[in-house]
Amino acid sequence: MEEAALTLQEQVEGYWIAAVEASPRLAVALVLLAITWLAARAVKYLVERITRRMRFRTNLVDVLTMLSGLLIWIAGTLVALTVVFPSITPGRALTTLGLGSVAIGFAFKDTFENFLAGLLILIREPFAIGDHVECEDVEGQIEEITIRDSRIRRTDGQLVVMPNHELFQNPVTVRTDRELRRTTIIVGVAYGEDVDDARTVIRDAVEAVDSVRDDVKDVQVFAKTFNSSSIDFEVSWWTGSKPVDIRRSRDQVVAAVKRALDEAGIEIPFPYTTLTFKEPLPLRPEAQGAGGGDGADGSGGDAPAPTAAGNG
Repeated sequence: MEEAALTLQEQVEGYWIAAVEASPRLAVALVLLAITWLAARAVKYLVERITRRMRFRTNLVDVLTMLSGLLIWIAGTLVALTVVFPSITPGRALTTLGLGSVAIGFAFKDTFENFLAGLLILIREPFAIGDHVECEDVEGQIEEITIRDSRIRRTDGQLVVMPNHELFQNPVTVRTDRELRRTTIIVGVAYGEDVDDARTVIRDAVEAVDSVRDDVKDVQVFAKTFNSSSIDFEVSWWTGSKPVDIRRSRDQVVAAVKRALDEAGIEIPFPYTTLTFKEPLPLRPEAQGAGGGDGADGSGGDAPAPTAAGNG
């Protein structure tokens, strides 16, 4: 027991002596950390002011401010460690930090992938908050872009949280990149109608709709194809780029075209089918012997049955 107590006492005294000897280095390290704190705040303030003057996106400003402060803290902490522990040289510290970063990178590969993708999206700005986008069967309005993911609100109200690497690696359709977008419908008229007259009526009806921006882009009406029951026209015009603008404009255009064709007496045909037979087909009489016969016994006569020939 006495030997154990003596050993413990020697260890405590050794720790105390080492702490006393290292106290100046600890004081210097604390001063360095305080300077690092002040430097980090100053750098973050400068980065924030510069990026806001350059009108960077708010999320990008926050990310750059955080990264600048983080880099200052890493540098200051490494310097403080080399002061407290002289055996740790800056080269060894950087080597250890590099190996640790590689290990952490393999462990959190997806997280870092999303982080880098989010940073590139914020810098390049292929789309902005409020844009309507479509990517990988997900369509909706961008509500928020963070470092890890982006939040997309579908038109039915559901929220989709999509990892940034999917938006960065896959094709993204930005539907509201411009204020106007073209939309198209198909209008069919009967074969007996005049094509030129029908085209004129359709164009005039579409141009009269308020949501159609014919002052910017012309309304286009082209005869497209010979359909089974009609001649189809492809009608294209420009309107607002939001999905609700497209739906509203289509509703107005369809109603206006239908009304104009009815007033002009131009038929919008229903689908119908013509059957052709090679030989005449006998038609069964509706009634036999029901008071219409001329025989002496009151029975109906054997008049020949009518036949149908040609197109039925």
